[in-house]
Amino acid sequence: MTTVITSKNQDSESSKKLLYIDNIKVLLTVLVVLHHTFIAYSASEGWYYNQPTNILGARILATAIISINQSFFMGYFFLLAAFFTESSYSRKGAFTFIKDRLIRLGVPLLFYSFLLTPFMCYLVYYFAKGHPITFFEYLSGYNSWIDLGVTWFVAALLLFTLLYAAVKKIFKINFSKSIQVPDSRAILLFSILLGIISFLVRIIFPVGWVLKPVGFQLGHFPQYIALFIMGLLASKNNWFDQLSEKTGKQLKRSAGLCILFFPVFLIVKFKLDTPSSWFSGGFHWQALLYAVWEQWIGISILTTLLINGKRNWNTASKLLIKASRSSFAVYIFHPLIIIIFTLCVRNWDIEPAIKLVIMTPLIIIGSFIFGALVLLIPGVKKII
Repeated sequence: MTTVITSKNQDSESSKKLLYIDNIKVLLTVLVVLHHTFIAYSASEGWYYNQPTNILGARILATAIISINQSFFMGYFFLLAAFFTESSYSRKGAFTFIKDRLIRLGVPLLFYSFLLTPFMCYLVYYFAKGHPITFFEYLSGYNSWIDLGVTWFVAALLLFTLLYAAVKKIFKINFSKSIQVPDSRAILLFSILLGIISFLVRIIFPVGWVLKPVGFQLGHFPQYIALFIMGLLASKNNWFDQLSEKTGKQLKRSAGLCILFFPVFLIVKFKLDTPSSWFSGGFHWQALLYAVWEQWIGISILTTLLINGKRNWNTASKLLIKASRSSFAVYIFHPLIIIIFTLCVRNWDIEPAIKLVIMTPLIIIGSFIFGALVLLIPGVKKII
């Protein structure tokens, strides 16, 4: 997760310019929690505990939301993280920068894999699968100690930042300050190219293929790598401030058209009897179509949110400040909250789609409350 850090000697005007990025970070964190809650209630796998709906319409709607969300929300985190990487590196120097990243990213990785994941799996094993044993009895047979879960992102960000630091130190590369801010046409061409590259990668590593034990879905990594690089360039060239309202309006229309295009995938699937896996990867025209659509809508939404956020969300409140400060804790602990809430209502005899509607806001609020409480633990704020 990216953290906006402002020192005491920074002027208030400079700090104010970053408020909308903090607010976008809160929105993205909400989308992460929503994303995994939707998976828990709409898919038969892909989460620690699933209770999928049987209503076809609800599953189609959830699939659309998950697909659109996946097209941009994690890539956005890489973009924002990279945006602040250069200034952090310059301010701290190579040694302190690397040490700081190893602590702030490495410690959550170890905690999640060695403590939180076994505990969450135990809760499912005890309550959902009906094995009333103690936690320590469960650990005696537990053999999945390297399981990063949602912190795959933290591992990838640590890898990207360490590679960045190594390149800076060894090759002394500086990004040019003369690259003009891209307009809507350049951004859409970038998204099409990124879609084609994603398609080529997915011939070998389709969406859903996971690199164990780190949990990387390599089919999505072309976007993550590209947006991390774009974040570095944006920081050096002040792109965020220069993106125009015209670009925002054009890409907003672009995103809207892509949303309207989604039913085409349903027609292709059901009318042509296309296997779902053909959209995920392999040498299929359906995979190419989906990959280009995914990057087109993802980059359009991402840029639109950035431009609109700069104009409309550049304000602060006590609630937003607290939510932004606890967003990393929310990211780490939200799987636990989702599991607890879904297990609590597992025997509620109603359609899972209705549970999804009822439980989603409760899970989001509960995740942020729990994240804020975690930060009250002594020493935690120094890490997350």
